[in-house]
Amino acid sequence: MEKRVVVFLVVSLLIIFGWNYLLKQMGWLPAPPDSEVLREADSRQPPEEPFDTRLKPTPGLAPSEPGPFIAADPEAPVGGVLPIEETIEVKTDLYRAEFSSRGGVIKSWELNRYTSHTPEGPVPVQLMYSEAQFRGPLALTTADETLSNQISRGLYRVERDFSRLDADRPVGHLTFTYRDPEARVVVEKELTFHHDTYLVDVRVRTQGLSDGFEVGLGTNFGIVEWGEGFIGLVGPASLVDGELKKETPDEQDVRQGSVRWLALQDKYFMGVLIPKDAAAAVTTKEGDKLVSAGVRFVGTGAADLQLYAGPKEFDTLKGLNVGLEDTIDFGWFIYGSWDIVRGIAKPLFYVLRFFHQYTHNYGLAIILLTVCIKLLFVPLQYKSYKSMKDMQVVQPKVLELQKTLKDDRERLNRELIKLYKDHKVNPVGGCLPMLLQMPVFIALFNILYMTIDLRQAPFVLWISDLSVPDPFYVLPILMGASMFLQQKIMPTTMDPTQAKMMLMLPVFLTFIFLNFASGLVLYWFTNNVLTIGQQFITDRYIFKRRTFSSLVGSASEPSPSAQEAKGEETKPESSGARQRASRRDRRRKGKESEVPDSVPASARNEEDRFTGEPEKWADGVSEGGDGESASAADGDGRRPSSSKDDGRAAKKGERDRTLDS
Repeated sequence: MEKRVVVFLVVSLLIIFGWNYLLKQMGWLPAPPDSEVLREADSRQPPEEPFDTRLKPTPGLAPSEPGPFIAADPEAPVGGVLPIEETIEVKTDLYRAEFSSRGGVIKSWELNRYTSHTPEGPVPVQLMYSEAQFRGPLALTTADETLSNQISRGLYRVERDFSRLDADRPVGHLTFTYRDPEARVVVEKELTFHHDTYLVDVRVRTQGLSDGFEVGLGTNFGIVEWGEGFIGLVGPASLVDGELKKETPDEQDVRQGSVRWLALQDKYFMGVLIPKDAAAAVTTKEGDKLVSAGVRFVGTGAADLQLYAGPKEFDTLKGLNVGLEDTIDFGWFIYGSWDIVRGIAKPLFYVLRFFHQYTHNYGLAIILLTVCIKLLFVPLQYKSYKSMKDMQVVQPKVLELQKTLKDDRERLNRELIKLYKDHKVNPVGGCLPMLLQMPVFIALFNILYMTIDLRQAPFVLWISDLSVPDPFYVLPILMGASMFLQQKIMPTTMDPTQAKMMLMLPVFLTFIFLNFASGLVLYWFTNNVLTIGQQFITDRYIFKRRTFSSLVGSASEPSPSAQEAKGEETKPESSGARQRASRRDRRRKGKESEVPDSVPASARNEEDRFTGEPEKWADGVSEGGDGESASAADGDGRRPSSSKDDGRAAKKGERDRTLDS
């Protein structure tokens, strides 16, 4: 049965595709009608009304300045076919554009004030995508694909009234006209340029397009680099019926309604169509990282719109009064945009530019802004630091409870709550102040990452562009070293194993920051240095301890709490070490007999070690040596009594009374 089906299918295909060929070879096909017969048949048809090759002004729409409406030339070749394609160049102080008479579209758009780095050196930024053949910006299309090809790829007649625009000649006009009497179609595009803006006024007039038409923005026009950035969005964006949408469609997305604008953008640049009375905004995915866009008009007649092709300068976009400044998303965080972050970012952005007006250096402006933010959060930072110190004091008892009640979670929670309450410690007190600072840090991070103001902005020496990574990796390495030092001197409640693992975080972040913009790394490094300075002042003048002594202590010997957590014992290696250990044990026992049990042993050790008194430090140093301390000690490890020792004992008693209180 299956063989019969296969034979049937093969025979059917042979008949379908071979029948016409067989008839043609045998001469059995009917001959095509003679041209004379066709002409006689046409002569019997009623005559059609003559096609008006001249465009008629739309009622109620005044002609553009200057001069009257320029209609198509009736003596031009039929179908709008001109001998050769013509390239028209438009130069202003801001950009240099090239237009093609084939389709009346843009073929090049270079920005004079911005450059891209290439192996041959810096070149002006090019907004046109040139790696594949797509319809260019300002191309007209309709629902009829054949007609679309004619009007988007046909040759247009060109007229212009300027050669270059500057302060002496601020405004210029360029007109493209296409007519096809056979298709009864006439299209005219009139472009008005201004020497001091990236905005171009466009008026499109048509005749014979009964189903309406679409004005294209091109493919990736305005997208200079489709990077893999983790903030913001690269691709299409549109504002329709007051709703902003930034999303690349899977195939095609048609947003019907009142179209305010339609854009293709990357982090720093964009191309935008700002139509009047458009019916829909259309975005189409052409391929991987390829998106085309256009605005759709219904009916025939005229369509007015504006084209913007330039940088995403905040003041420039805001001055257009159409909401384009929202494409600079200062509120981005993790997966979306947050109003609270955006509300904080905009004032910070204005402060940053305020500092730049006086310093004329965005690197110095970043440092000054970071200092101001750090001073603003000094109270919160101090509260966080104090809470972490309090937690460090009770941490040995927490570890003891966790070890004792590890099989009874409910009782463990009750005991921990009681312990925190008795010592007036908030376990999350060190985190809440940091959480309150997070929106500010995120907002400043977004500003430095997204604003075009830092592009090509120099700092000092080798850093000539704050928007690109440090070419010699000096700033990332300094940032990693400062973060490592900050972690070493910060109080922590982690066990030694976790603390060592956390020390790998600066190394990891250093490798990440190697590819970050120099402005971002400068901000992070400045913030780390200020945090270290703040902690030094807090330790030295408030807690009366030495900040960097923990580095020496951690390098020489582990703290008692760390030894208890790891279950280790100190093993002396010499008689001098045994004598020093014996003296420490006797002093610890003496303190435990005088200080209440409510004060943990680790807290007494920390107070004894970091008292900040010169005499005590001198005593600790003498105890740390092998020569003088060993020779001055007697056989049982005790020092000879003296007035100096009596003074030290008095101070020791005073410290113990302070601990009791």
